[in-house]
Amino acid sequence: MLFVGDDWAEDHHDVELQDQTGRVLARRRLPEGITGIAALHALVAERVAGEDAGDSRDDVSVVVGIETDRGPWVEALIAAGYQVFAINPRQASRFKERYGASGAKSDKGDAHALADMVRIDRAQLRPVAGDTSSAQAIKVVARAHQTMVWERTRAVLRLRSALREYFPAALVAYEKLGLAGADALELLQAAPSPAEAAALDVEVIIAALRRVHRHKVHAKAADISAALRSEHLGRSAAVTEAYAATVAALSAVIAVFNIQIKQLERQVEAHFIDHPQAAIYRSQPGIGVVTGARLLAEFGDDPDRYNSAKARKNYAATSPVTRASGRSKVVMARYVHNDRLVDALHAQAFSAVNGSPGARAYYDKQRARDVDHGRALRQVANRLVGILHGCLKTGTAYDENIAWPHQSAATA
Repeated sequence: MLFVGDDWAEDHHDVELQDQTGRVLARRRLPEGITGIAALHALVAERVAGEDAGDSRDDVSVVVGIETDRGPWVEALIAAGYQVFAINPRQASRFKERYGASGAKSDKGDAHALADMVRIDRAQLRPVAGDTSSAQAIKVVARAHQTMVWERTRAVLRLRSALREYFPAALVAYEKLGLAGADALELLQAAPSPAEAAALDVEVIIAALRRVHRHKVHAKAADISAALRSEHLGRSAAVTEAYAATVAALSAVIAVFNIQIKQLERQVEAHFIDHPQAAIYRSQPGIGVVTGARLLAEFGDDPDRYNSAKARKNYAATSPVTRASGRSKVVMARYVHNDRLVDALHAQAFSAVNGSPGARAYYDKQRARDVDHGRALRQVANRLVGILHGCLKTGTAYDENIAWPHQSAATA
């Protein structure tokens, strides 16, 4: 067997090859791209010919440790038949502490540590999952959609903060519309300053409300107009002008976010509904198209990735972690996790509690034990992950009575 440690950077890779005894066979810095991957294959072939001349090349296994699980380089390694382990940088950092306590660091040293890890501790590491191209495509669009939603939220918070500094009346006027609403953004771009907003004709406001199909537009327009004309503490003319320009720019950016988020949502739906596992995901309580796509993207569709429901729960960070030392034993939530997956599972659990009698009964049971809302939702999510794992393993859709037999019996 050959063991390769690959310390990657944006434009190059520092690699080290070791044999089964830990003897260093080669160290190289390879460029990113086709040239680099070809050089790595040649380096492996050279060592196979030199060290294992008595064996056929097919009898030699190449194991690679690298601190990422995605990208064309990783896919090229997998396509070449190498066994690739994606190593968490935190794990690698802890492993390197055995070499010394000085904290010294180098790219060659990192490559050496990664090679040592896959040679010594690969049984404790997770190989890169063999997700299908369909699942990878869902992951790309689902993550892009979620990132854009998060960026829009940040922009809206900045917009709210700016309005609060010079035009608090606008926050009152557009509160019911929502600052991310297309009509509110249109009016803010048209009249970002207090003077311009006070001069807005009611018919202009009505037209903006009608374009997004609001109800009772005349009453709402009158309320908005009155709020915009109300007295409020203002700022100097120069400061107001500066803030108005900022608000107009932020409003335009958020409007673009709204358009692109809708377009990406259509892409998410198009990729997700064509996946073979989509029907199973959508049968779960609390899961719609977007949430289902996010869960499938983060869990992947490799059938061998999770050995058990417990393994899937651990990856999802819904299961607790125990810290025991001597007489001390503490059970606590997992704080190192995949933020995207945790966010999707929280959304599913929240919706499931309102739509699934079994999930609601389980949630109420936790609350009756004086468990707070967040922890109770996490426990519901933990059960839902186990249910999903069983459905995916058996290829069956969700069934309320099978998923929650005790809760169903209690409520019958």
